[in-house]
This record gives sequence, C-alpha cells and structure tokens, in this order.
Amino acid sequence: MGQEHSATVSDDTPPETLRERSLAAIAEHIKSGKARRIVVMTGAGISTAAGIPDFRSPETGLYANLAKLNLPRPESVFDLPFFRHNPKPFYVLAKDLYPGNFYPTVSHVFISLLAKKCLLHQLFTQNIDCLERAAGIPSELIVEAHGSFATQRCIECKTPFPDDLMREHVSRAEVPRCMRGPTELDPTHCEGFVKPDIVFFHEALPSLFHDRMDLVDNADLALVMGTSLQVHPFAGLPEYVKKGVPRVLFNMERVGSLGSLADDVLELGDCDTGVRKLADELGWREELEAEWRKLVGEEEAQRQLSGMRKRVGKLQDEVSRLADEVDEVLRLGEEVAANEVGCSTQTTRVAGSSDDAEDGRGIRSHGDVTPAESPQEAAKEKGREEAEKAREANPDVDATASGARPPVGADAQSSLRHGDATEPVSGEQDTDTPGATAEARN
Repeated sequence: MGQEHSATVSDDTPPETLRERSLAAIAEHIKSGKARRIVVMTGAGISTAAGIPDFRSPETGLYANLAKLNLPRPESVFDLPFFRHNPKPFYVLAKDLYPGNFYPTVSHVFISLLAKKCLLHQLFTQNIDCLERAAGIPSELIVEAHGSFATQRCIECKTPFPDDLMREHVSRAEVPRCMRGPTELDPTHCEGFVKPDIVFFHEALPSLFHDRMDLVDNADLALVMGTSLQVHPFAGLPEYVKKGVPRVLFNMERVGSLGSLADDVLELGDCDTGVRKLADELGWREELEAEWRKLVGEEEAQRQLSGMRKRVGKLQDEVSRLADEVDEVLRLGEEVAANEVGCSTQTTRVAGSSDDAEDGRGIRSHGDVTPAESPQEAAKEKGREEAEKAREANPDVDATASGARPPVGADAQSSLRHGDATEPVSGEQDTDTPGATAEARN
C-alpha cells in the first residue's frame, strides 16, 4: 500500500530552517556546515538514464521475453514459491539485469560525492542493480533494502555460492545449483537452487534495514530520489525525519507526504537534471561531471545524454498532443460562450430601454469586455520559462525541441509523468522496475 498524499504546504507558510524552499537554500544549508549527516533514499528513478529496463512495459523487451515463458503473471518471476518450482524465468531476466551490463548515472555519482566529502550519513536504496557500489559509494554506507545481485546462496541450506561461477551461469541464463557436499548432519549433496540475495515475495527485508532506520532520525538533511514510495516499510522512511529537518524530493511527481512540511523542497523532473541543478548551486557541477565521465567513459556519457534527449522529446510530443486537445476544448467553449452571448444580446435588445441606447450602455456595453490573457498564452509562457530553466541546469540536453508545444499545466505534466515508462522500473517516473525490485515485489 502506498502513502496517501498530504496537503501541500501553503506558499504563505515560511520555512522553519531554510531561507526559502529552493535548491539554492538547500545548497546554502549544506555549505554552511549545518548538513553533515545527509540521509539519501533512492528508487528506480536514479537508474533510468543507465538504461535499466522497465519490468512491466511491453516496449522494453524484458516483458516480451517473460511473456514467452508462460508465467502466471509477470511478477511471478520474483515469487519465491514459483522460483522453487521453476527458477528458469528469473535467470532469463537476470541475464539482462546482472551487474556489469549498466553504468552509474549522474545521480549515483552525486551520492558518491557526498560520501567523499564526508556528508553521507546513510544511503537507503530499493534498487538491486548494484550501481551504488559501482559509483564508489562505500558498502558500509549502503542499505540495500530489497537486496541485490552482490551475493547469492542456496535457497535450501543457505550455503554461499561463488561469485565467478554465478556470473558464468547468469551469462548463459542457466540455473546454478548448490555445490555443498555431504556433512555430518546431512550425508547427501544439497544441489538446491541458488538465488541472488534479492528480496522476493514471501521474504523478509534484510535485518540491516531495520537496524539502520534510526539513522534517519539523526539526519540533518534528507534527499529522496526517484521513488514512488509505494512499498512499505521503505515508503515510511521519510516520516522518520525530524520536524524542521529539510527534505528534498527529486522525482517526476510528488509522492507520499513530501511537500507537506515547511522545509520540504520539491524538484520535479528527472533525477539527473535535478541533481545537476543542486550541483550548480553547490559549485560542484564541474567536479560532478568530471567524476561521472571518468567513471563511465565518454561513449556511455553520450549514450545517457542521448537517452535523456529522447525522453524529453517523447514528453514534448505528448505535451504537444495534450495542448492541441486543450486548444480544441477551449475553442469549443468559446464558441458555446459566443452563442450564449448572442442569444442574450437578442433578448436584451427586445427588452432594453431607450436610455441604454442613448448613452451607449445597455446591450452595447455587454460587448466592451477587455480580453484577459488566454490559457494558451499563459501555458506557452510557463513552458518557455521551464524550458529556459532546464537549459540552464543541463546545457548538454536541448530541453525544447523545435516546434514543440509547452506544458499546459500541472495536471497535464503530472499525467505525463505518471505514464513515463522509464520511471518506475524509473520513477523517475515510478512504475516498478527490476532496478527497484522492492517496488515490484515486496
């Protein structure tokens, strides 16, 4: 069960800790030394740019592969009883998701920078892709709430299985079996199925998750990135942040109670763009980009940026379509209003007095209305402002394709973000993905 949205804090409500509710104020909070214990909570949205496929979307290829295996439902691949009966579908999926096939994103590297600057108190992640480790975040600062591909063991006797042999089996989509031989207590060979230490349905979360939850209570800044906060107990983590401690949401849409408190800052959009904006405010942008490109290489950096451009273009196409529909609805509304005014005018002319005609008022005054700014023009102006902000935050990505229509308002943007196949298994932005297994299975 996901969290119900709380009412958004009023613009008239002043922050308790921050100067204002903005990334600039968050940067000031960090640079002032008041934020030395930063807790980060992440979901599939931070791995979107890495290319982690969407679990449920038929456009990704994973869904199509699983469909060929005649599963009762796609989620069965993460169902422990089903795995005991038939582990093959999971290993078909694992071949595409296994660590080494993907590279960290700018969001991962930003968290790594926090660790290098001794500002990261703890990272809680729902993702199983191990990209946090690949980004250089120390393992002792990571709580993988839904497990990961980092280790594996037999589901029967719990004997660990060697990493190198696991990689060989996964690369061939083969099911590994336990190699434990006879023991004093069990004279037989085990040969049970081996499973990565990923939390499946019917399995408890790692004890480390519960052991470290009190660290959230000690935080002096919380960053929530790329998660729908749909699965408990992870979804409840932001509620452990003390009153007056700033919380920042980087996500395609508002989730949970984020935005309801005086020191909540909402940065809605894809995670990488939001992180770059904060890096700009901190003066870390050059360092962030250099670290990221050094880690992933120029070819991968361009691939991720290209993917961002495609997502922006797809969003703009959808916004343009919705804008056209809104224009048509407004046009029809204006025609109806004009017809009603015409009928009213005819009626008034029949019943109007001679005084109205003499002094120029009456029925003629009804037509002397100063036109207000149209909704279309207001939407275009808002779109231009948002596009300019996007260009300033990330000059590598053209935020406005030629001829694209601007967003038509918050409702349209929210609906588009909800439908973004990248977020969620991305999110961003957050239907569940293999990159955020807990959101798909727990």
